[in-house]
Amino acid sequence: MGKSDKAERAKERREKRLQEISLLRTIPYSDHQRWWSAETIAVVTGGNRGIGFEISRQLASQGVTVILTSRDHSVGLEAAKVFQEGGLNVFFHQLDVLDTLSINEFCDWLKQNYGGLDILINNAAVNFNQGSDNSVEYASQVITTNYYGIKNMIQAMIPLMKHSAPGGRIVNVSSRLGRINGKRNKLEDSNLREKLSNIDTLTEEMIDQTVSTFLQQVQEGTWESGGWPKTFTDYSVSKLAVNTYTRLMARIFSERPEGEKIYINCYCPGWVKTAMTGYAGNISAEDGADTAVWLALLPDQAVTGKFFAERREISF
Repeated sequence: MGKSDKAERAKERREKRLQEISLLRTIPYSDHQRWWSAETIAVVTGGNRGIGFEISRQLASQGVTVILTSRDHSVGLEAAKVFQEGGLNVFFHQLDVLDTLSINEFCDWLKQNYGGLDILINNAAVNFNQGSDNSVEYASQVITTNYYGIKNMIQAMIPLMKHSAPGGRIVNVSSRLGRINGKRNKLEDSNLREKLSNIDTLTEEMIDQTVSTFLQQVQEGTWESGGWPKTFTDYSVSKLAVNTYTRLMARIFSERPEGEKIYINCYCPGWVKTAMTGYAGNISAEDGADTAVWLALLPDQAVTGKFFAERREISF
């Protein structure tokens, strides 16, 4: 089978799966499945456009109250207004996931007005490469936003997660490009792969050191010989860090007592037609948002520390 035949088969499988998911989305949750209500609060970062906008819409359409956040005040306000005019409970607050003051202000506002949150969707991210580009000119900004931004939000939101029997939910929007052991685009350093794959010995310092080493090599101009992923290198490293951090936090959260559990997973939305891909993707924002909403609303949430795509678990 030639490359074009394989690509065609893969395309057919993807389209069939997306059709299945579209059908699943039309099936309403039954009353006994709905652990949430209008009192359930979901925070969506980078919710003003693209996947974040669509995640906000789908969650609100299920009856969840959504706090849509955006760095740009006027754009975020306008996005929330669109939802409100459609009768959805979506409210806006400005938030920069890289600004400690902004995060602290948001935390105070959230606690004062809503008493905390039940669901966190970490969607805010950047990518400066498109098509066959693979520049690392903005590597520092990519790593800082995509990895450290998510870490900032998780650490800030943990104390505000409401205690409940269903548990708190965190979903990190990630990418297959960040798989440690993927057939393509993987880390070439087998020792590093092994270290990052071993959940029993994995630490935050290991993940931080990995991205620091990458950024140092970028600065020195030696990154191309560093064994890093070959496609969208800076973006891939940032998402590899997100995926690994997701597994680490799942292990840490598992030690929390019943009633205070937090379940955390990550997922790949696919190559979605959004501004980030230059609208060159092959998946709609609606389909790209689906797995995030599905994970956030799972009725029996014992699932944690996993990686998903199209409502199916995939390997790290």
